[in-house]
Formats: sequence, structure tokens, C-alpha cells
Amino acid sequence: QVQLVESGGGLVQAGGSLRLSCAASGHTFSSYAMGWFRQAPGKEREFVAALNWFGRRTYHADSVKGRFTITISRDNAKTTMYLQMNSLKPEDTAVYYCAAAQDDRITTNRDEYDYWGQGTQVTVSS
Repeated sequence: QVQLVESGGGLVQAGGSLRLSCAASGHTFSSYAMGWFRQAPGKEREFVAALNWFGRRTYHADSVKGRFTITISRDNAKTTMYLQMNSLKPEDTAVYYCAAAQDDRITTNRDEYDYWGQGTQVTVSS
């Protein structure tokens, strides 16, 4: 069973930056894709960015391209995924979730992700 724990959310002014982290543990399969999604009040959960297990391939939603960057790092048995968010806008306000899929193929479809974190709140003030 994979456990995902997000951190790094908070309140920031428009134009500011935040870096979200997602610590993954308990993974027993050899490779999988990971991604970030977000959900604003009253809206559906939407795709933000994803990468494959080795981080060689990444994909970002058009709404965040050029402002957000997804990366992954490993230290021994610990895997951590990051989302660097720059030039934040009030419309970026949402709960951000990290997710993992038992498939190394990058996908924007939330239904294809098998594991989810509890979410971290990001609020951007104008």
C-alpha cells in the first residue's frame, strides 16, 4: 500500500511562490507515474502536472505551464515529488493533491491514479 503525504501549502500573495512536497512510502511496485491535481471550492478536481517514475518525462497543464514545475527526487528508499509554483495567481487557490498510478505512463485522467494524499491548501491573495 502506497502512502502519500503532502506538505508545503499556505497563504501567499499574488506573484509569490510556494513549493509543495509529496513524500511517498510503502511502494512495492517497480515504477509508477505520479502527479499533482487541485480542487477549488465548487469545482471538480483538475490535473496540474505529472511525471513518470524516473522523472525523464513530465507534462504540465496549459494553465500552469511556464509557472509550475514538477520534479522528483530519491534518497535511498525515500521518494519525494515536488511542485514548484511561481508567479501564483488567485485562481491557483485550491487544495492540492498528489497521486500515484501503478503504471509508468503519464496520464491526466484522475480515475487512472490509484493512490492519493490527503491534500494541502494553497491560498493566493490578490
